[in-house]
Amino acid sequence: LDEPTTGMNQEETEDIARFILDVHEELGTTIVMIEHDMGVVMDISERVCVLDFGKKIAEDTPQEVQQDEEVQKAYLGEEYESVLKGAASP
Repeated sequence: LDEPTTGMNQEETEDIARFILDVHEELGTTIVMIEHDMGVVMDISERVCVLDFGKKIAEDTPQEVQQDEEVQKAYLGEEYESVLKGAASP
């Protein structure tokens, strides 16, 4: 699926996410999805592969990918990384 929720409002996005999960559960099929809505990705994915300019920088569960420093740097910027490190300091 290529950007299945693009242009959708919140209700439509939730409906398509539920539909994707239903297809997966009922048919037992693997679904590959390219999506920029990180809420959707993290909510319905069992595994996430993150690309940065075509190079794979992470692949794991959504929870692990969110904690990956290279992913944070690539998608949230170095400023975010500095904030995280500062928040961890006493």
